[in-house]
Amino acid sequence: MTPIRWGVLGAANFALNHMAPAIHAAKGAQFAALATSSPEKAEPFKAFAPDLRVHDSYDALLADPDIDAVYVPLPNHLHVEWTIKALKAGKHVLCEKPIALSDSDFDALIAARDESGMLAAEAFMIVHHPQFQRAQELVQSGAIGALKHVEATFTYFNDDTGNIRNQAKAGGGGLRDIGVYTFGSARFVTGEEPTQIPYANLRLENDVDVFAQVAADFPEFTYSAIVSMRLFNRQQVTFHGEAGVLQLTCPFNANVFDQAELTLAVAGTTVTTERWPGVNHYVLQVENFCNSVRTGADYPCPLEFSRGTQKMMDMVFAAGAK
Repeated sequence: MTPIRWGVLGAANFALNHMAPAIHAAKGAQFAALATSSPEKAEPFKAFAPDLRVHDSYDALLADPDIDAVYVPLPNHLHVEWTIKALKAGKHVLCEKPIALSDSDFDALIAARDESGMLAAEAFMIVHHPQFQRAQELVQSGAIGALKHVEATFTYFNDDTGNIRNQAKAGGGGLRDIGVYTFGSARFVTGEEPTQIPYANLRLENDVDVFAQVAADFPEFTYSAIVSMRLFNRQQVTFHGEAGVLQLTCPFNANVFDQAELTLAVAGTTVTTERWPGVNHYVLQVENFCNSVRTGADYPCPLEFSRGTQKMMDMVFAAGAK
């Protein structure tokens, strides 16, 4: 099997600690090139990929004929621009979330994808993890009866004003950074889309949302979430049905926050727990991406799915501004 040769645009810490090692470890993938104007920033990448080619600019990497796909870990406000540039350069693109900052941005992204014939997708890794595939199967098969409510929480503490997550011009904010997970996970597991946002309490600091309490109505259930960059670390998603409760206690940062675990409670005191201690969803994401590039198979998280999450986020921002 000829590997898909990957290049990474920028020596971001997240790329160094998670995605570049995942590309290096994934079956059918080769971490082949890095774009950075700082040679010293390339050294930690070379420690596990000694044959890595280093380009001194993003454009130089995109012009490399030996690169098939690129991963984009740039600041949020640059995602649309560099995804489209990469597609026009004939590269497949996996872009860090959020791939866009508004629903309307997807018009240009989808058009560029379709015109190029390349695969372009948001790096929404959780849908590749078996805990979410299992949750989807259980909820949609009726294992907890009729679903009535979904509750999601994702919080961490970061008040560093030098961090791009706290910078409005870079597309920062808690909702764009981690709200995509609380919103997208509910959409993925249930297959439903929100109809309205009756409540959105957003607290801003320097034009960036640092706390959000959100209520949403879906066709068959209600939804509530707390997303914050100013609270102690916590994450969970609960699906509450008429005949049972399903909870994911480490839904978003498996193997970092805790072990991926799904608990299903039904019929009074019957509780079943499933765990996935050794699964790396970043590696699975790369392998699924490579498989879709190679075979044409449907990708688990197409741009159309990511657009749905952005639509929900736009609805929340609009409701919070009232």
